[in-house]
Amino acid sequence: MLIETVFRSEGLPAADRFDYWRELMSRTHAPMDLSSDFAADYQAEQRLIGLGEVSLWPATFQPLVFRRTPKLIRQSDPESYHLSLLLRGLGGVTRNDSEATYVPWDFHSSDSSRPFEVRTSQGPITTVGLEVPKALVPLPRDKGDRAIVRRLSGREGVGALLAQFLTRVADDPSSFQPADGPRLGTVAADLLSALLAHVLDADGSLPPESRQRTLVLQIRSYVQRNLHDAELTPSVIAAAHHISLSYLHRLFEQEEETVAAWIRRLRLEHARSDLADPALRTTPICVIAARWGFPHAADFTRAFRTAYGMPPKQYRDEACHTAE
Repeated sequence: MLIETVFRSEGLPAADRFDYWRELMSRTHAPMDLSSDFAADYQAEQRLIGLGEVSLWPATFQPLVFRRTPKLIRQSDPESYHLSLLLRGLGGVTRNDSEATYVPWDFHSSDSSRPFEVRTSQGPITTVGLEVPKALVPLPRDKGDRAIVRRLSGREGVGALLAQFLTRVADDPSSFQPADGPRLGTVAADLLSALLAHVLDADGSLPPESRQRTLVLQIRSYVQRNLHDAELTPSVIAAAHHISLSYLHRLFEQEEETVAAWIRRLRLEHARSDLADPALRTTPICVIAARWGFPHAADFTRAFRTAYGMPPKQYRDEACHTAE
């Protein structure tokens, strides 16, 4: 399990909760002034998940106002970029003379070196925060600083990929080992870099290794969404991502298996899970096979037997007998 620290305000006296939350937010991101109409008995919780130099912090809290002022910046600047994926509630941000509003699945982003004011409403607010040192974002500093204050969406493209990654790690940190933390931090920094480069249309500014890692993640997400399609092949995947088939295979040379073998394994794993599900006991095996990209029953039976040492019917019978 990834190492995480959990805070819940209910464990403190009501009079101390908001001050503690203010201090916690200043340590998590950067020193800020906080105010809230609910300060007298503030309700908040946070999980801080360490990913090497990067940190992830899912949080739920009552509405408040965050202010990062020039004075606070002069006093302390961790030189970091911050993203909050808004999952519930509304938000508004003021920077200099500009204002923007945020709804669920928008990213609020900020630069610890620039003043801002964030107002949240319609609480409780639920977010997944991400802290990334600027040194880990391989974009020219001026470009990174310009892009981070743009409106960023978690609904499509690289933004959706980053949102899926953050929520996946936040929802199930127990599925990872502590040693995975730094690697996941690298993935988060690469996805943030790709998103900022996309906003600036400056993909050429990213080093090749960052672009390649991001492309592999995009391909993996695409395959997961289209496993049911029997026509999903390496050629189709390459065309969908505007790369050659040979380049697709080169991208996966550092992976544990080829693209085709990986797709087949995923399909078989999903089919096996369905076969073991008592709720699907009456669903014909051929229907389950077709659902996961095996339109021909004989091909599915042969592949399943090769992978698991028994035909799918025998596996289903034994799995359902064990569940009884």
